[in-house]
Order: sequence, then C-alpha cells, then structure tokens
Amino acid sequence: MSINWYPGHMYKATKEIKELLPKIDLIIEVLDSRIPYSSENPVIAKLRGDIPTIKLLSKSDLSDPVLTQRWIEHFEKDEAVKAMAVTTEQPERIRQITSLIKKMVPEKEDKAGYIHVLIMGIPNVGKSTVINTLAGKAITKTGNEPAVTKGQQKINLHNGIMLWDTPGILWPKVENENSGYRLATTGAIKDTAIEHDDVAFFAADYLIKNYPECLQQRYKFETVPKTEVELLEAIGRNRGCLGGGGHVDFDKVSKILLNEFRDATIGRITLETPEMAAKEKVAVELIIAKKEAEKEAKKQQRRGKSKKRNK
Repeated sequence: MSINWYPGHMYKATKEIKELLPKIDLIIEVLDSRIPYSSENPVIAKLRGDIPTIKLLSKSDLSDPVLTQRWIEHFEKDEAVKAMAVTTEQPERIRQITSLIKKMVPEKEDKAGYIHVLIMGIPNVGKSTVINTLAGKAITKTGNEPAVTKGQQKINLHNGIMLWDTPGILWPKVENENSGYRLATTGAIKDTAIEHDDVAFFAADYLIKNYPECLQQRYKFETVPKTEVELLEAIGRNRGCLGGGGHVDFDKVSKILLNEFRDATIGRITLETPEMAAKEKVAVELIIAKKEAEKEAKKQQRRGKSKKRNK
C-alpha cells in the first residue's frame, strides 16, 4: 500500500522545525502505542540528532500492555531517550512529563529561565490532548480526524517550560507498505484517502495470526476463520451487512472491523513489535538506497547527453 498524503502545511512545518531546532533543549515525540515504529516519523529521527527526547506512547489503553512495555524498553536502549505510556484516562501521568523534562535537561534554562521543548507527532496521535493536559486548559483543538493543528504555536506552561507545538507531520511518502497499512488501520490517515476493504483485509489477516482469542471473544466464533475473506464474511453475515443477492457488503463490514479495532472493542491490540520493526527498517533502507542509485544513474545519464550536445 503506497500512501502519498502530504498537505502543504506539513511541508511548511518540516521547514519550520529545521529552523527551530537550534534553540530547542528537548523533544517530545508523541507516538501511537499500537504502532510505535510506524508512527515514529523518519524525518524527525533525522532532524533531532542528539537532542534529549521523550517518547510518549499515547492511547496505551488501546494497545497490548505487554508489547507496550517491550517498546518502552526498546526505545530506552538509547541513553538520550526516555519513554512512557500515557492515556487520556490518566491525565496525572501526562503531568509527570514536566518533572521528567527538568530532570533530563537541568542545565538548559535560558536567560529568562525557560527550557525550550518541541512537541511533535504524526496526525491523530493525541498530541493536542497532551498539550492541553500540560497547559491545564484547552490550548489546541482536539479531534479524531487527522491534521487538526495547522500552524506552529508557542505555549508558556508557566512552570519554566516553553512548549513549541507543530502540526502533525506525515512524511511525503510511506516507503514501508506495512507501515502504510498500519497507519490507515489506526486512523492516522484520513478515511477518504484509503480503500476501507483493502485496509480491513490487512487488519483481518494480522488479527487472525496474532489475536485469534480476541476475535473469538468479540464475535462469538466457535472456530476463528482461517483467512481474512472468511473473517469479514462471517462478521458481515453476523451483522447483517448484506448487499444485492445476499452477498456480504465488504465496504460496510470493513468499516465495522476498523472502527472496532480503533476503539479497542475487539481488544487491546498492538500491530507491530520491535523485532518486526528491525526487519522492516532494513528493507526500507534497501528500497531508499535503490531509488537513490536510480536517481543518480538518471542524473549521470542526463549529464552525458548534455556533454554530447555541447561538443
């Protein structure tokens, strides 16, 4: 699944972040705990360098708690990174971030006594909720639709921390097909930009292989269907999602499956592990290297033709 979804304000935001980073003391990156790798923006990874970073695994009430803990341990192998799981149901845990910031960069106050913190994350990951909780009031608009925040803003938390907010940035092209599907499954990409049945087939296949007990309990199966088609057909018939000729309406049942995944009605589920991420990173690096080589070869070819014309 190739996803190209890069609104103009996101291009502008990436440029602004590059200009802002020299004055930033610490970065907070908000990740979706169901997809910590796929929601970790590679653009941000390249930009941050050695700036201390807090990885917030948001929506942890929706993710597999065992895998969430494994992801925290994985991220903290980097000495400059601290990771913690948060949820909107526990605002007091989000407020603990303030003391963690001061502990991580105790010497970084500017002349006015501020620690400058940049908060970022992909669309629909819960960043605005984190900001509003830290500020103690509604500073930014929240919602379940991606790309709510449109422009950069500076927020004084009145506790020695100056928070810089940016729009949710989704990178120009998702090279990893699996990450594209995971982003779509969790709702990080607008539903108008995806084919519901295509994404639901991906989700159904993963759930059958990794969370069959959740499917069995939710949909009262005696035996969990063995393929994604059989699973969607079984759910569709159960729910009366039938079209002409009594056939299952796959678009309708796909929306049901995705919605029930997103609100954890099916269960607390994580779509990737650190081991999966490690393998996929290697594959993505090979794809990017190949494209760069092809681009360079075309450039050399154009130069060769230009030299011939100028002789």
